[in-house]
Amino acid sequence: MTTLTRAEKQLASSLLSNYPLSGMASITDIAEAASVSTPTVIRTARKLGFDGFSGLQKAMKAEVYATLEDPIKKHDALSHDAGDEHFINQFADAVALNIRNTLARLDIETFDEVATLLSNPKKHIYLTGGRITRSLADYLFNHLQISRPNVTHLGTSANIWPQHVVDMNKDSVVLLFDIRRYETDLAKLARLADDQGASVVLFTDQWGSPISDIATHRFDALVEVPSPWDSSVSIMIIVEALIASIQEKDWKKSKQRMEKLETMFGKTKLFRRFSS
Repeated sequence: MTTLTRAEKQLASSLLSNYPLSGMASITDIAEAASVSTPTVIRTARKLGFDGFSGLQKAMKAEVYATLEDPIKKHDALSHDAGDEHFINQFADAVALNIRNTLARLDIETFDEVATLLSNPKKHIYLTGGRITRSLADYLFNHLQISRPNVTHLGTSANIWPQHVVDMNKDSVVLLFDIRRYETDLAKLARLADDQGASVVLFTDQWGSPISDIATHRFDALVEVPSPWDSSVSIMIIVEALIASIQEKDWKKSKQRMEKLETMFGKTKLFRRFSS
């Protein structure tokens, strides 16, 4: 956005306002909707690295199709020419590239704002994920609950969510994990939470869950790997960094809470202890 002219920014904002449907129209309709000229549309597409509007629209269509791919179609679209390199090395290279690109596009201000939000004990945190991403929500929930009070795992049953949403307000923060094959129940939850005045923090992929339109804060992570399934490693990097940052922001209180928990663990003999 910072490299665009006023008219180009106007066009970009118009496209993003109802993305991706806004990009599927004719160049004339797109220009009219943004109140710019058709040459502005062509110029903007070229500034973004395409050969013209047709190239930009082709890329947008490909992105829409990519978000709808199921694991079987994704597998069939993969290149199965492994070459001489072992599969695990190919996979690791793809994950490493995802991490580098995710961190390169990470907005530091957003990270700091979310860490501050989640470290505020006056904020009640709610979180959940989808069919695949629920494990990420579980992981973050366990660590947040160790560091601070007022953390609620919403679980995976949409039937009980309204019982939690009814208590949400402007001091509530809802953390949602939603990657492609985006889940309609999570989008409904986000809208209900937003109606209650809660802040919505979204962890999603490079294409962006529909919840992006509602989210107060959003983290985009690259997830594609040579597999029918997407990788969550890049999202986990952000999650673990947030956990560490939250603990450091008020280490004194976090330490006190952790010490109490350790005492309870000792009484219940939850963990094995080694005597010297």
